Amino acid sequence: MSEKFEVSFNSPQCGWMSVGFKNNENEFHSTTASTPFSNALQEILSVLSSLMDTTQRSKFKVEWSRNPEAFDLFFTLHNGIIFFQIVQYPTVEDKNEEGEIVFSHNGPVKDFCQAFYGTFNQLYEARETDEFESNWHQPFPFADFEKLESKINTART
Repeated sequence: MSEKFEVSFNSPQCGWMSVGFKNNENEFHSTTASTPFSNALQEILSVLSSLMDTTQRSKFKVEWSRNPEAFDLFFTLHNGIIFFQIVQYPTVEDKNEEGEIVFSHNGPVKDFCQAFYGTFNQLYEARETDEFESNWHQPFPFADFEKLESKINTART
């Protein structure tokens, strides 16, 4: 039986966003900043679309920050199974050192991408009410969101 996987991104406030990841075994909650890795949301969406496109072994990394702490999100795909890890570092400058694994998950890639899509869809639907762009200090990544949405919808049929 595969682990249930949940992702939560709360509405951004003043360039910060509360994020959470949960499965049957682990739970991790934190905040993330819109800087210095200003393309993190776009990069996550791009990685998810790439994961939906391939059955080949693939590895991706996305960098996030909580200022001063930094995170690397590692996505490794093998035979339709995703292995996801969040590694935390004391500061961005310490990213050359060994970090601490604060969350890990593995399971079917389609279920994994669907969990992220659901969360991004909530951000998308509430973007005007939550004043996403002014509160996140970055534009909503529309093109990457629509690309993932298309891949998710294709996978459902």
